[in-house]
Amino acid sequence: MKLLIQARTAFLHVAAILGAVLSAGIPVSLGAQTDFYNTDGGRPITVEDAYATERYAFELQLAPLRLERANGGQYTWEVEPELAYGILPRTHVEIGVPIAYVDRGLAGKTIGAAGLDISMLHNLNAETSIPALGIAGELLLPFGGLAADNAYFSAKAIATRTFTWARFHFNGRYTFGDSPGTNAGVIGSDEGAAEVSRWLVGLAVDRSFPLKSMLVTAETFVSKPVVIGEEAEWNAGAGIRYQASPHLAMDAGLGKRFTGDDQGWFATFGLARAFSVRSLMPGR
Repeated sequence: MKLLIQARTAFLHVAAILGAVLSAGIPVSLGAQTDFYNTDGGRPITVEDAYATERYAFELQLAPLRLERANGGQYTWEVEPELAYGILPRTHVEIGVPIAYVDRGLAGKTIGAAGLDISMLHNLNAETSIPALGIAGELLLPFGGLAADNAYFSAKAIATRTFTWARFHFNGRYTFGDSPGTNAGVIGSDEGAAEVSRWLVGLAVDRSFPLKSMLVTAETFVSKPVVIGEEAEWNAGAGIRYQASPHLAMDAGLGKRFTGDDQGWFATFGLARAFSVRSLMPGR
């Protein structure tokens, strides 16, 4: 019951923020017509591009869903409603509350908030003779019954290089914060830390089909869990993003973990709505 209350509280907090924004009026942002081209972390793959949400634009991630199945048959569902805002030129800030549902079979089911996620991404340059470069910082705070006991800060470097036939993206991330013991994945211990990686290095490639408003992408990345004693994990995945309307983008992805203690598979699905608030635009 306590976890249900925490999950409900998290949803109410996010809903209050979104309600305040939406009540101000939401004319469609013109930039949303190419939103399928801007890949965010987890939509649909982990590796993202170096570009931020355009200035004064909002992006509301309505249903970013991730499903994981472990080797032992344990299922974990996670949905993380997020709101991003282009606060400065080539810079956006983002806030989200991941809500997780864990089905452990005979051990029972658990639902609750898995943290409070606050991040910022800044695009350093437009792509010319050198790749587009970006830097990002992410703070994961302990909030909810399924969150890690400690706060974690991650720093990320991003590079994007475009060719006539495809784009390539490189991500490198390192996370600062205390490592829990080897029992972090055990029920009743610091279970939330089992989902946090100490470092991650990944490469992705995508190809766009502008006439169909569609992007096809694939990735491979390796990450080292923050939990002491856990092995590095190699992953591969692929996905599609589709512009359903000038302001609504959809995405879906599928991936597999090939090494590490848990060599399961995962799937993602998401919806994102891009808009602007008239009162926040210049000269309004």
